[in-house]
Amino acid sequence: MTTKEIIQYVKGHPSGKVKIAFTDIDGILRGKYISTEKFLSVADSHLGLCNVVFGWDANDVAYDNGTYTGWHTGYPDTPARIDLSTFRKIPWENDVPFFLGEIINEKSKPAHVCPRQLIKKVLADAKEMEFTPLFSQEFEWFNFAETPQSANEKQFRNLTPLTPGMFGYSILRSSLENQFFTELFELLKNFNVPLEGLHTETGPGTYEAAIMYSGITEAADRAVLFKTAVKEIAYKFGIMATFMAKINENLPGCGGHVHQSLWDKKSAKNLFYDEKDKTKMSSVMKSYVAGQLYCMPHILPMYAPVINSYKRLVEGAWAPTTLTWGIDNRTVALRVLNNSSKSCRVETRVIGSDANPYLAMAAALASGLYGIRKKLKLTQPAVTGNGYKEFSYGVLPKTLDEATEMMKKSGVAKEILGEKFTEHFIQSREWEWRQHLKAVTDWEYKRYFEII
Repeated sequence: MTTKEIIQYVKGHPSGKVKIAFTDIDGILRGKYISTEKFLSVADSHLGLCNVVFGWDANDVAYDNGTYTGWHTGYPDTPARIDLSTFRKIPWENDVPFFLGEIINEKSKPAHVCPRQLIKKVLADAKEMEFTPLFSQEFEWFNFAETPQSANEKQFRNLTPLTPGMFGYSILRSSLENQFFTELFELLKNFNVPLEGLHTETGPGTYEAAIMYSGITEAADRAVLFKTAVKEIAYKFGIMATFMAKINENLPGCGGHVHQSLWDKKSAKNLFYDEKDKTKMSSVMKSYVAGQLYCMPHILPMYAPVINSYKRLVEGAWAPTTLTWGIDNRTVALRVLNNSSKSCRVETRVIGSDANPYLAMAAALASGLYGIRKKLKLTQPAVTGNGYKEFSYGVLPKTLDEATEMMKKSGVAKEILGEKFTEHFIQSREWEWRQHLKAVTDWEYKRYFEII
């Protein structure tokens, strides 16, 4: 739709309101409804948004170590801009108009704390190198026959899975809750988050969905909206969906794998594919993969951002633990798919379903571009067997603390992501680690209560 048509739709919607949202550092949509009149007054300028959105954690607890905002700033409003190109109609809310926005500073320049602005920064770097990045994300997640009230009453213990047992790619299980399954596919399409596929995954009540590929900014928008949309649609059926990376030590974790390729300026030629090469990988793709392998230990919190993320990154649980790559190998960090010029791509498998899509995709692209810019050679051979046993090229940090400390000391992170963003993100991860240290867990009760 044109801008004129979008404005006309907003004016004509009987609800008299518009829903807007901004993505915080944890990938959580923070937003509100505004009146049609308010929207029209700010559509071509900006509105104010309390900057505490970038000064607190996922549980609305204010950071004590932030420099961007805090008690020392008084939490003023920050300028925020609505992006009209993100217009959607919410099909489960009477097609109410919806828009994503981004944070700017007082000079109307991109704010360094804004995840959507970060992805635009990295995209600009790619365009300067005459690349067009095409991306998509796939998600695994668990569904429970619970409501927020019942889950809280149970203290998140012994929750009832939507369906029992381990039944991946099950035609049978997808028919058991078919109305929910069907509405996910259809409503997401109507919300302009089209899926390539949707199926049950191994684990009780576990689904997996692959989102249709697009340009990187749209791909990240779709991924962020997918997670919230799934949760909202699930609410309609008395279901809670969770994108935690690991809900149980005995069950597989939930991946948020990102597929990516670089095309020419007109998006006509896949620059990752080389028919003459024995691996079908172009020199551009090889340097891109080499860049991601090199940068990964320096930026791992962008892919694995919370305490729980590292419970997924364990050997033999369908998530990588080593700095490896391979061709169509699901035990390595980077899986290369080289079947044709149309589909040749790399899949970054480290990324969990709990990651902020803007940050994960920005980090993946920035790392690949780093490899191309530095002319890195892919001297590391492809793993053809078990990537969990290939320790020759290093392993991933094992905790958020270790990963954050490595990122803090890294010049690479600051170079590819920007110094101010990196500082803010590291402060938020250090805070996250400290909150974890204060908590007394069920594991500690079971292990020490009687025996010690």
